[in-house]
Amino acid sequence: MTRLAIYAGTFDPLTFGHLDLVTRCSEIFGNLIVAVSADTMKKTLFSADERAGMIREVVDRMALGNVTVEIFDGLLINYARAKSVGVLIRGLRAYSDFEYEFQMALTNRKLAPEIETLFMMPKENHSYVSSSTVKEVAGLGGRTADFVPPAVQRALARKFGQPVNSEPAARAKEDGDENTSE
Repeated sequence: MTRLAIYAGTFDPLTFGHLDLVTRCSEIFGNLIVAVSADTMKKTLFSADERAGMIREVVDRMALGNVTVEIFDGLLINYARAKSVGVLIRGLRAYSDFEYEFQMALTNRKLAPEIETLFMMPKENHSYVSSSTVKEVAGLGGRTADFVPPAVQRALARKFGQPVNSEPAARAKEDGDENTSE
């Protein structure tokens, strides 16, 4: 049984879907590294340090002691080898994610056959949320409380020069969504 896994991504920004996978992986694996990619072809809103900082704040508030957050450069498999990690976690929100993720998993298997890829899906109530959508909503002044934790809401508000409105998160918490409380 592998005791250490990596959940890697851009996390620009962290969403409740990402956080759902972090929480569940922390229960499955003895230790989890949330690896924030510094090298990305995507145009990011937040720097790698900002993204990692937001994730650390959320993970610390949730008291997930077996989760660490690190920034990595280069190929994920090289980073995994350097950390002696044998499992990579990849999130799938929708069928449209599968083709890209499957291609990456097969490429990683060819380059590093000793490293396995595990696909996980977020809870259904988070499966439609993407970081791109969150940035668009935030940039147009919409509420993001149903999509991201309070630390991320504050960072988005600062980035876009807007006030933070967390009213929907309180309503979601009443509806039983445990991920709204960092």
